[in-house]
Amino acid sequence: MKINVLKKAKEVLEIEAEAIRELKPRINKDFLSAVDILFKTRGRVVVSGMGKTGIIAQKFSATLASTGTPSLFLHSSEAIHGDLGRVMEEDTVVIISNSGQSEELKQLLPLLKKIGTKIIALTGNRRSILASHSDIVLDVSVRKEACPLGLAPMASTTATLALTDALATCLLELKGFKEKDFAFFHPGGALGKRLLLKVEDLMRKGKQSPVVDMDVTVSKALLKITQSRAGSVSVVDKKGRLIGIFTDGDLRRHLEADDNLTQRKIKDVMTKNPKVIKQDRLAAEAMHILQEKKIDEIPVVDKEYCPIGLLDIQDLLKAGLV
Repeated sequence: MKINVLKKAKEVLEIEAEAIRELKPRINKDFLSAVDILFKTRGRVVVSGMGKTGIIAQKFSATLASTGTPSLFLHSSEAIHGDLGRVMEEDTVVIISNSGQSEELKQLLPLLKKIGTKIIALTGNRRSILASHSDIVLDVSVRKEACPLGLAPMASTTATLALTDALATCLLELKGFKEKDFAFFHPGGALGKRLLLKVEDLMRKGKQSPVVDMDVTVSKALLKITQSRAGSVSVVDKKGRLIGIFTDGDLRRHLEADDNLTQRKIKDVMTKNPKVIKQDRLAAEAMHILQEKKIDEIPVVDKEYCPIGLLDIQDLLKAGLV
């Protein structure tokens, strides 16, 4: 090859790492003021940019929205063609532009001032028109772009991305945003499922959750299991309270020692006092029990200890909890 690829790749990483390191001394009173404005915003945080910085702006807006700060992305060019109507006085507008001198900004900034919104600039040019029209200016300038031509934004977008992550993280912690809040905004993700799905959402009910009296024979209990296509049957006393469970594992263990197993009463061969769970518990808690005890099914009981459902590990796997 005409270039040393590995050497060049390491150079790029070093340039971009250095761009981030150079941001640390700039975490000062201006950064504090920016966080304070964002934290006190009564409306939404509108993040604007275009081109490569527009992509960073979209990511920043998405991060804010998913961590408790209402936000939307506003393309700088589209803003002056009607989308400016999305901005209200109680909003805060964050504009990301390395040069801070684009024609769109020259038209947009006076209009934002007229609306009365606060403006926070992330720019590499503190003398730009963007900087002069902003309430707070955060410097994201870099000494060198990783692009060998010095044209494509690389180190500058990396630095900007890092600084927006710092802003979002500070806001997240100031607002006391917790895992359960994150899960609420991510119900389709693995974390959301672990923190939102309850046992009652996944448990098998009715005919899919077989229950037998303690005095029935193993033969009748097996018929119940087969009809329900389950892997176990809950065993109850005369008052309908759970006293045991009979599983495929129990069947295999007893078959080896008892040729007359199918005619015996289920209470004599069941697993007594099995692990149980309530329907209002998190499905993740049920998964922990199943994995810890190395079992495949767990009965779901009500406050009277009567079985109302059955949770199988396959149900949890299908729900994406693993």
